[in-house]
Amino acid sequence: MSPSDADAPTISLRDVVRRFDVEGAPVLDRIDLEIDAGSLVALVGPSGSGKTTLLNLVAGLDRPDAGTVRVGDADVSTLDDDDAARWRRSTVASIFQAKGLVPHLTARENVDLALRLAGDTRGDGGSDSVGEILTAVGLDEVVGHRPGQLSGGQQQRVAIARGLVVARGLVVADEPTAELDTDTGERMIELLVDRVRARGATALIATHDVAVVAAVDRVVRLVDGHLAAERGGDG
Repeated sequence: MSPSDADAPTISLRDVVRRFDVEGAPVLDRIDLEIDAGSLVALVGPSGSGKTTLLNLVAGLDRPDAGTVRVGDADVSTLDDDDAARWRRSTVASIFQAKGLVPHLTARENVDLALRLAGDTRGDGGSDSVGEILTAVGLDEVVGHRPGQLSGGQQQRVAIARGLVVARGLVVADEPTAELDTDTGERMIELLVDRVRARGATALIATHDVAVVAAVDRVVRLVDGHLAAERGGDG
């Protein structure tokens, strides 16, 4: 069964600060952001504006130096590493810009691993089957190839398939179309949006892709670690 709207979390960042250099300007500076459950949001801004850092905080991969990050009922900013890992497995579908594929596993095995970590080896519980999602991203002919045998664009599509194969209330994607040509990128955006909306999930996507911006409900802009003006996805 797909997640209901109630399973899609709200996202709330309150007075969030994250810095990596104690003497430099913070990467994120007093961010206040509220995202409604079930909404599809694009996070835009120049390179170095803090988009990936914000995604990592929301996904429980990093912690703020100050402020709070809440996703649904969870105060993600207070979770230790083990609790954060358990929370991610139950809540977050992640698509990483760096892909993070396991090099000695095939495309099929990389996607299957996501199901196994979720405790769903058959593609039940609202999840797609491995074969179904690899077909959807157009990788039928290379399912037995390892990452080193795939192009950058093919690796990115494996990462998309791995992120979408399990049903999650929150989808977090970092530049999911960065290495794709225009036509392939548009197909992957359509797939991602369709899956998110069918599941009633909340999605936060960092992107420079205007096609992603046109497909979402809301656009949030970061500039030098601060929130700037917002607008609707197709406005």
